[in-house]
Amino acid sequence: MQLLFSSLPLPPRTFQPTFTAFYGCHLPFLITPIVLFYLMVVLVVVMLLLLLSVHQWRHPKDKPLPPGSMGWPYIGETLKLYKENPNSFFANRQKRYGDIFKSHILGCPCVMISSPDAAKIVLVTKAHLFKPTYPPSKEKMIGPEAIFFHQGPYHSRLKKLVQASFLPSAIRGSVSEIEQIVLKFLPAWENATLNTLQEMKRYAFDVAMISAFGHKQDKEINGIKQLYQCLEKGYNSMPLDLPGTPFNKAMKARKLLNETLRRLIKERRENEKQGGGGGLLGVLLGDQNQKVDQLSDSQIADNVIGVIFAAHDTTASVLTWLLKYLHDNGNLLEAVTREQEGVRREIIEANRRLMWDDTRHMPLTTRVIQETLRTASILSFTFREAVEDVEFEGYYIPKGWKVLPLFRTIHHCADFFPKPEKFDPSRFEVPPKPNTFMPFGNGVHSCPGSELAKLEMLVLLHHLTTKYRWQVVGYEDGIQYGPFPVPKKGLPVKVTPRNI
Repeated sequence: MQLLFSSLPLPPRTFQPTFTAFYGCHLPFLITPIVLFYLMVVLVVVMLLLLLSVHQWRHPKDKPLPPGSMGWPYIGETLKLYKENPNSFFANRQKRYGDIFKSHILGCPCVMISSPDAAKIVLVTKAHLFKPTYPPSKEKMIGPEAIFFHQGPYHSRLKKLVQASFLPSAIRGSVSEIEQIVLKFLPAWENATLNTLQEMKRYAFDVAMISAFGHKQDKEINGIKQLYQCLEKGYNSMPLDLPGTPFNKAMKARKLLNETLRRLIKERRENEKQGGGGGLLGVLLGDQNQKVDQLSDSQIADNVIGVIFAAHDTTASVLTWLLKYLHDNGNLLEAVTREQEGVRREIIEANRRLMWDDTRHMPLTTRVIQETLRTASILSFTFREAVEDVEFEGYYIPKGWKVLPLFRTIHHCADFFPKPEKFDPSRFEVPPKPNTFMPFGNGVHSCPGSELAKLEMLVLLHHLTTKYRWQVVGYEDGIQYGPFPVPKKGLPVKVTPRNI
């Protein structure tokens, strides 16, 4: 450093004392015009960031912002969120500030809400004031044309198309296909030690692929699987688009994934006379027959990727928790097994396969799934964005701020679910109070694939509980996040045939 500066022309003699007098400090080196230029650039950038922060956080004097901390400039409290248990992060702030508080995470100023009534306002009664959104990094990965990020006519149109693929009337014919996937996996699990989360990801991914692309296995499908897995690895990483970072690798995979899907769309369209191949892609391509306002290839690709995202990780995480809770509650596992054996006997007597109607006669298993959804609360919160300045519960929410209904906090409130830490499926013998149980969100933007998720859980549990048992290996209690909460180390288990 000394050699570098000694080789540069000396500045005027008066500059160093002037700088020292003005800023009150003595620099250990001489400042050249080039160094001064870069210092001024840094100063201007810092001032712009501060001005942006002031602009973002402005509010009328008579309408205060919600209480809370915005953390460091730009970074906010993101590092604390990544460092802490996310549930503790939100719970500690709720305890300190109340049911409505502000923060700054993932590059966005946010308002968190943790009461059912407030959540209903944001998600249902005044949903037009809060558009669905994600941090920019997540939107880039999934695709800006995906249904999650829109409202109005475009969202309504997509919602109808997506629901056409996932309503009970549409998925009841998928039971046999899902069952075939289960029967393919189970023999490979026998007498093996598994990472439950990874195996459930494989299972849920295969179901998601059928849901997205139908039973037709195009040559592009394997490439789509590999690219998606690369994309998934960077999904919850810090959004630093620098060479070698997980985010950078994920964005490269996203570009290739888009190109691959475009080729698949072109192939499906060329073979349209033989049928679109089924799945969501087939439905979206079917809508292309409308001569007016056709969906573009980018819109189709973004929504297919979005559905795979929504149908994959979340379902796998819930299934992992299901196995943990049944393992930890032996009496409950035996009761579920008895229920499934009753269904099994009817199937054998009728000499048929598992059908949709069978899954409608599994009340205890369904309650176990509901309690797992509540206790685990895989979807801890959702993102909305204020489309205009909003006065909310006596506070001011500026336009552009994110608003996060905290589902997990509501699901674990003793006022609505007594002894919330206890795993107790019997609590769902009576329907929960309105807006207190929202595992799939609420309102027009609730998850359209909820019935499919529950169906694949029921089909797996039917075969798993009647034929196998599993023992946790190297049991270590606790939760890890990646990005959804799951048991530590993905719940390693050894699966063995059940003694009948």
